[in-house]
Amino acid sequence: MKIISVRENPEMKDKAIDYISSKWSAPKVIYEDCITHCITAPVPLPQWYLLEKDGEIIGCAGLITNDFISRMDLYPWICALFIEESHRGNIYSRLLIEKAKDDAKKAGFDNLYLSTDHIGFYERFGFRYIGNGYHPWEDESRIYEINL
Repeated sequence: MKIISVRENPEMKDKAIDYISSKWSAPKVIYEDCITHCITAPVPLPQWYLLEKDGEIIGCAGLITNDFISRMDLYPWICALFIEESHRGNIYSRLLIEKAKDDAKKAGFDNLYLSTDHIGFYERFGFRYIGNGYHPWEDESRIYEINL
């Protein structure tokens, strides 16, 4: 099992763009622009990660300043967390969450946030529900926080 930081492995940029954009509904150009610029960003965010097992990409996540949500006073956010269905149930998401937590803490942040519709999943990793936020497309999501 290997976590690949795209910032630390810029040769993985195109693979990350293709994989992450194939798992989430935002236009590919958003991931392409964000992931491309994370490589040379002078600040610690954004970060993008791929999870590899036996040479196959089985998951991904990002660490960003805002996850298309109204609570712009909160950051950083873990986003685009995804594990291939055939690999779920092994808590591989914990590996990506821990990497994002470590990088956020190294960057000097005290908390990490996420927005989701899931109830009960992220609590297992220590996140606590703090309220709801609103997306530009008028959906509402639960906001979770974890202290670093």
